[in-house]
Amino acid sequence: MEAPLAGIRVLDLSRVLAGPYATQILADLGATVWKVEPPWGDETRGWGPPFVEGESAYFLAVNRGKRSLAIDLKDPRGQALVRELARQADVLVENYKVGDLARYGLDYASLSRLNARLVYASITGFGQDGPRAAEPGYDIALQGMTGIMSVTGEPYGPPTKVGVAWIDVMTGMMAAVGILAALHERERSGRGQHLDLSLLEVGLSAMANLAQSFLVTGVSPRRVGNAHPQIVPYQAFEAADGWLIVAVGNDAQYRRLCEALGRPDLADDERFRTNEGRVRHRDRLVPILSALLRSRPRQAWLEALRQAGVPAAPVYELGEALADPQAVARGVVWRVPHPSLGDLPVVSSPLQRLSRTPAAPAGPPPLLGQHTAAVLAEVLGLSPQTIEELRASRVIVTTSPPARAPG
Repeated sequence: MEAPLAGIRVLDLSRVLAGPYATQILADLGATVWKVEPPWGDETRGWGPPFVEGESAYFLAVNRGKRSLAIDLKDPRGQALVRELARQADVLVENYKVGDLARYGLDYASLSRLNARLVYASITGFGQDGPRAAEPGYDIALQGMTGIMSVTGEPYGPPTKVGVAWIDVMTGMMAAVGILAALHERERSGRGQHLDLSLLEVGLSAMANLAQSFLVTGVSPRRVGNAHPQIVPYQAFEAADGWLIVAVGNDAQYRRLCEALGRPDLADDERFRTNEGRVRHRDRLVPILSALLRSRPRQAWLEALRQAGVPAAPVYELGEALADPQAVARGVVWRVPHPSLGDLPVVSSPLQRLSRTPAAPAGPPPLLGQHTAAVLAEVLGLSPQTIEELRASRVIVTTSPPARAPG
């Protein structure tokens, strides 16, 4: 069965995380992705440690299945090459500062005149207009500005960022959604369009119920640690030998929790009988539950709560999460043959469960410039002599995969 995006060609001018995350989603779904890097490479090639045989884990995380072309966009000849690739692309993704690509004739207005069917996605910190449009956007800064840090961390501790580049990752997912929507609409209109996507708006939209709570009350939510601002008990608790999550979603589950803890009286206590009461009296109830849960090992509680029909889960370190039997059964790790690293494990796409056209790895993360010569020859029809001239004048960089010993 052909991949769902087979035949779609993506010109990826993005670097670091949000854009590459989006284009990796498209690559896993079968799109051909031409990753255009500067001669020195995507910045994340140098972000580490950890490195494996000189390859950074950060770069490996979000660039599988792509073809790397190293082209100097500051050189007019490099700009012309990218312009010609854009003529033949279905999608272009970029995350340059507002106005940067216009200097090279690679902005949407310029390229849409060459290719009216082009879907052009721009990812910036603050969008293409507005008083902050010219400012650079970094995930940690946007975590601070969108409110997520204000509600993350312990009540009396400092604002805390999410442990991964949360807004970057979500912006990559939203970019993929927007691109797919534009490609679908193009089937009706025959025309591409410009997607102007900002980390600011993605981060604010992801505040979801907390943002809506503020809009209807005018009261900003506060940090509640690992707890939930509107449900109790719904948080992490420490057992005798580790941490677990108890996620009580209704009053019936709360009663079953109290019975499993050997304290059915807590379910009859008028202060705690309903969720509204438990939220109001959180400071009284949670210490009682905490003391009870510290009395036994985590696994004992997990088994008891599972039998009682109370939602509960362990708090894993990442290695434990990847090794969980359910994660293993669902194939959360793929293995791809890397040209210098051999059999490389990567985190799989959650879209691999499409019943007829599942996502699948199209290949490993590329070496810098690994496909420059091949793509310029195959797609643009450049001769070996022309490619060598461009390489010699440092407009492009070409890299051949290292030879590997048999076996």
